[in-house]
Amino acid sequence: MGIPVLAILFLGFFLLMASFFTVKQQTAVIVERFGKFLSIRQSGLHLKLPMIDRIAGRVNLKIQQLDVMIETQTKDNVFIKMKVSVQFKVIQEHVYEAFYKLEFPHDQITAYVFDVVRAEVPKLILDDVFVRKDDIAIAVKRELNEAMMAYGYDIINTLVTDIDPDIQVKNAMNRINAAEREKTAAMFESEAQRIRIVAKAKAEAESKKLQGQGIADQRREIAKGLVESVAVLNEVGINSQEASALIVITQHYDTLQAIGADTNSNLILLPNSPQAASDMLNSMVTSFTASNIIGEQMKKQTPRVKSKNHNAIDYNPSDTSNPGEEVKP
Repeated sequence: MGIPVLAILFLGFFLLMASFFTVKQQTAVIVERFGKFLSIRQSGLHLKLPMIDRIAGRVNLKIQQLDVMIETQTKDNVFIKMKVSVQFKVIQEHVYEAFYKLEFPHDQITAYVFDVVRAEVPKLILDDVFVRKDDIAIAVKRELNEAMMAYGYDIINTLVTDIDPDIQVKNAMNRINAAEREKTAAMFESEAQRIRIVAKAKAEAESKKLQGQGIADQRREIAKGLVESVAVLNEVGINSQEASALIVITQHYDTLQAIGADTNSNLILLPNSPQAASDMLNSMVTSFTASNIIGEQMKKQTPRVKSKNHNAIDYNPSDTSNPGEEVKP
């Protein structure tokens, strides 16, 4: 009699434990009775009839993410691989539809993502795919929402997280980008060089202008000094020719003194004998005197009469007077 009692007690304890079950947070449990849907149980402690009711399945109510890798072709015939991340969840009020209408929801979502991406990307060239990836993601979300809402799924967001062209295409794009940047850098460098050249030319022009003004002022002051020196010498009985020669000799000695003050100078003046200055003074005075004599003689020459029988030597192209006419000075 002891063994049957223990068996009954054990069976009763087993049935009691099988009657209770718990449901975790953000989870829904489908309970069926004899294979037919009975109820949906939310989080907490629940009771069911043992051997009659059973837990058909558990539905996750958390936000889930599905990463879909797609290989497609762009409008300019470039094959790329795209990674689309779909964030979705089961609507709590539509657990029944999510559990009973779709057996493999991930496969269903993947099929819709493939369909939308392969319809949108071939309309775009490769560069536009990178620029308009958000438009592709919006198109995928819109299509998925329309299709999956009927099955109790809500599409939270879709993201195009990666666009991976062929390695040769990426290398070509990098070379194009590098060449474009080098072109821009060369343009900026050329512009900077042009600005430097223009600025340098302006500075040199301004320097030459100021230098010319300085030289002109210097020569003007030298001329004034020479005039004053000649005037002073004339007052003491020295004529203009002798005064000019004396001033030149004075400048000659000043030049020698300036050269001698520079120890690193390699300039040699020839002739540079002790009597060179005296010879220079005598030569200048003689040349000035001869020049004055020639000038006086030319003023005293009688007027020349043109001959009727003049030859080619007597012909002067600039003379427009009539033959035989007396030439007046």
